[in-house]
Amino acid sequence: MDVTTIFAGVVLLLAIVLLISVIKIVPQGREFTVERFGKYTKTLSPGIGFLTPFVERVGRRMNMMEQVLDVPTQEVITKDNAMVKVDAIVFIQVMNASAGAYRVENLPYAITQLCMTNLRTVVGSMELDEVLFQRDSINTRLLTVIDAATEPWGVKVNRIEIKDLTPPVDITNAMARQMKAEREKRAIITEAEGEKQAAIARAEGAKQAAILQAEGRKEAAFRDAEAREREAQAEAKATAMVSEAIARGDVNAINYFIAQKYVEAFAELARSPQQRTVIVPAEMGALVGTIAGIGEMVGLAKEQNSGAAPTPPVRPAPPRRPAGAAVPPSA
Repeated sequence: MDVTTIFAGVVLLLAIVLLISVIKIVPQGREFTVERFGKYTKTLSPGIGFLTPFVERVGRRMNMMEQVLDVPTQEVITKDNAMVKVDAIVFIQVMNASAGAYRVENLPYAITQLCMTNLRTVVGSMELDEVLFQRDSINTRLLTVIDAATEPWGVKVNRIEIKDLTPPVDITNAMARQMKAEREKRAIITEAEGEKQAAIARAEGAKQAAILQAEGRKEAAFRDAEAREREAQAEAKATAMVSEAIARGDVNAINYFIAQKYVEAFAELARSPQQRTVIVPAEMGALVGTIAGIGEMVGLAKEQNSGAAPTPPVRPAPPRRPAGAAVPPSA
């Protein structure tokens, strides 16, 4: 191999090295900082870029896409002296490559430590109940503080989320008992409301039933009064007819009234539940004679209505019963 070939190979190799050091291709989502003799001069955007050979070089390769950083779990003491374990995640994006590259050393580590310290500060200023039920408020406060702190670094904090929050075991058990008691309370209240509605429905039903019964009694009383009125009218008419018969000198009319009252009194005496034996202190012949007189009156009334001459009444001889004889009550 001659000297010319060797020289040509060395020149070609130097040309390739020079070309690689001068031409830089920046991928999408990245930015490169350019340093001239160690001093920052410019930033290369995505695409192709050119550097001055032997003078400029690429300083930092910055990721301009949104990144997710995991905040490690740590124990925090709340305002009411309760120990809780908290961890979180933070979403950041580098907006200024030069500031992120030269204003802070190890940007992800710095943001993680900043989140941990502010998380302890925010959670420590709140009571346990507030920490458990106000995660959105914690996220908002952390975002405001950390975003303001990372602004000089050229970083935008988009979101901070509490990933896990674990209270002590005894507090967890107490919360479980409290939740159970609350659910039992709701069940009792619901059951009481159901019983209340059922009682109201039963009262409404009883009210309607009482109203209907009262209306029924009212209608029955009206019917009874009407029946008594008609009965009184009939009684008055019968009394008038008997009075006319008495005025004409008919003795059977008087016997009719006496027999009627006699029969009614005897029936009441016989219906008495305490009465085992009925003692009739009078002759039954008088009662039979009175009934016969009633029959004669009915016959006379029929003859008068038919226009025929009345026939003389024939009274049968009534059988006599010894006075004081026992007569069994009617069934």
